[in-house]
Amino acid sequence: MEVQLTTDSLLLRPFRDDDVSRLYEAVRESIVEVSPWLSWCHQDYSIEESREFISSRARAAASEEWYSFGIFEKDTHRFLGGVGLNFINRVHRIGNLGYWVRTSAVGRGIATKAARLMARFSFEQVGLHRLEILAAVPNLASQRVAEKAGAVREGVLRKRLLIGGESQDAVLFSLIPEDL
Repeated sequence: MEVQLTTDSLLLRPFRDDDVSRLYEAVRESIVEVSPWLSWCHQDYSIEESREFISSRARAAASEEWYSFGIFEKDTHRFLGGVGLNFINRVHRIGNLGYWVRTSAVGRGIATKAARLMARFSFEQVGLHRLEILAAVPNLASQRVAEKAGAVREGVLRKRLLIGGESQDAVLFSLIPEDL
């Protein structure tokens, strides 16, 4: 897939093989902040995990199961994080929107801009009618991103996320095309 999504300062594009070391570096930098919410980001995260993740992305996109984009600074191409669309339900045209930003880039509105770009892509190119964003109840930063991106808070779902082997309650947000 040769999709590129841009704002004045960001470039979102599918991961490529040459992104392995950039992804690994960003994950390692962000373990303390990201690991409480995303189980794949763990203390022993290896470069091989970055390699395996990236090598699986083209196949997942081709099967229209999962779209994973890297977030880059538009001018410098510095890797800032990731945004993705997964758990796609074609019958009801629903998908899950997820995002993360490396620790050194937090607080600049990057996740919000990336989430909005990915939402537009999901509605205009993938053909979805609804996106859902799930954030663990204590994950206030992710909830703020969802709200700033224009998502509507729909409620708390009991034991909806499994994080670190433990079921956690999650706040459900939704985005529909009219929200953008």
